[in-house]
Amino acid sequence: MGQFTGGRPAYLLFDVGGTDIKAALCAPDGTMQEVLRSPTPRTGEADAAAILDHLEVLHRRLMAERPGLRPVAAGIVVCGTVDEQAGVGTYSTNLDWRDVPFRDSCAARFGIPTGFGHDVGAAGEAELVFGAGRDLGEKRHNSAVLVIGTGIAGALFVDGRRLDAGGYAGEIGHAAVPGGRSCPCGAHGCLETVVSAAAIARHYTEATGNPAAGGREVLERVRAGDPEAVRIWDTAVEALSYSIAQLCSIIGSEAIVIGGGLAQAGEDLLAPLRSRVDARLSYHRRPVIAQARLGQDAGLMGAYLRARTADEGSER
Repeated sequence: MGQFTGGRPAYLLFDVGGTDIKAALCAPDGTMQEVLRSPTPRTGEADAAAILDHLEVLHRRLMAERPGLRPVAAGIVVCGTVDEQAGVGTYSTNLDWRDVPFRDSCAARFGIPTGFGHDVGAAGEAELVFGAGRDLGEKRHNSAVLVIGTGIAGALFVDGRRLDAGGYAGEIGHAAVPGGRSCPCGAHGCLETVVSAAAIARHYTEATGNPAAGGREVLERVRAGDPEAVRIWDTAVEALSYSIAQLCSIIGSEAIVIGGGLAQAGEDLLAPLRSRVDARLSYHRRPVIAQARLGQDAGLMGAYLRARTADEGSER
C-alpha cells in the first residue's frame, strides 16, 4: 500500500460528470467514508484548470470532514472522450475541453499515485463487479452498460474485456438514430438528442410550452396520461431500442445494463424497451435488459477501482 503520514489510509475519488462532480474518501476495501456533490464548473478548453482547481477545493472539504483519514492514492474518472493510457481527457462535448492531462495534474496537485479513466467505462466495470453484473452470470462477459444522463455513453464488454479503442469505443450517444436532431458535437441524428434526460425534457417543453426540468418530470406526466409526454417518451424508447439492437447485431451483447438518471424510471422504461428490442431482432441472442444497481455512486466505485490499481502499482 502507498505511503502516508498519520491517520488511517484512504483513497481520494473524483467523478467528473457533465452536470456535477462527485468527490469521496473511501477505505481501501471500498467502503465510502465521505461523499460530496457539487455542480461542475462550466469551463472551456482554455481554462479547464478551473475543474482541477475545484477538485482541490473538494479535497480540502473532504479532509475537513474526515481529518483522521490520509489519502494514499487517488482515482479520477471524467466524461467525454479519454485516453486512459495517457491519462488525458481528450474531448468533452458538454464541457468543451480538449487534451486535459487529468492524471498527471492530479498526481502533482495531491502528491499521491493517481489512476484515471472514462467515467462510464469505469462505472461499467464497477457495475459488473459490485452491482448488476453479479446476477448476470456468464452473460456479463458480453454486455454493455449504458449510462443515460446529461449525455449517453456505454461501456462495452466483449469476451470479458472492455473495448477501449483509444477512448472512442462506447460513445453510443453520438451514433445516429432515426428521428435524431442536430447535436452540439457537430453531427446530426445523435442518440442523445432524443433519449438523454435533458433532450426528453427539452422536447416536451418545445411541444407543449410547459417547462419540464428533466426526464423525471416528463415521466410523471406520462404516468398521468399526458399525450405529448407519452409520445415523447415513446419516441425515446424507440430510438434507444434501435441502438441496443445494433449492439446485439455488431458485438453480440447478451446483457444490457441501463444506468444513469433515466434508469430511475425502472420498468416504465425497461418493460417497453425489452419489447421493442425483441421485435427488432431475428436470429440474434436476446439480451437480458436490467437496471443498474450502483446508482449515483457507480462512477465513484469505478474511480475506486482505478485508485486501488494505482496504489497497488506504487508498491512495485
